Amino acid sequence: MPHYWLMKSEPDCFSIQDLEAAPCKTSMWDGVRNYQARNFLRDQMQIGDGILFYHSNVKEPAIVGTARVTSRPYPDPTAFDPSSEHFDPKSSLRNPRWFVVNVQHVLTFPSPLTRDFLKTHPVLCTMDVLKKGSRLSVLPVTEAQWKAIEMLCCADG
Repeated sequence: MPHYWLMKSEPDCFSIQDLEAAPCKTSMWDGVRNYQARNFLRDQMQIGDGILFYHSNVKEPAIVGTARVTSRPYPDPTAFDPSSEHFDPKSSLRNPRWFVVNVQHVLTFPSPLTRDFLKTHPVLCTMDVLKKGSRLSVLPVTEAQWKAIEMLCCADG
């Protein structure tokens, strides 16, 4: 049974357009440096899981499209690279602290689903991303929330 996730990224760092332009529309989702978000990624994500791609730290944060998980979790190579902004000297190949999955672009929405819109929707208003103090970059999404967004996207198209 597939799981569904919301994954946040700052668009000036990595946007849905960057994912769409990547080779095979696929990229490694690196740089997760929160243990709870890492645990979701490492312990629960599976190939085929759906992803809501969320642009954060912008004037209007929003879900801007969908992607899917295309690999099993594996150690984040940026944690081992001293030249990377995600380098962690306490992480090693023998004992990795941080993990990644590969994700593939599925759809860029013609109109982003803003936080303000999500707050007004009867199903989406309960999303974890809207909870006060929710700062995780990887969050679970319920099947009902995923289906509501699918219906909104189909209604747009």
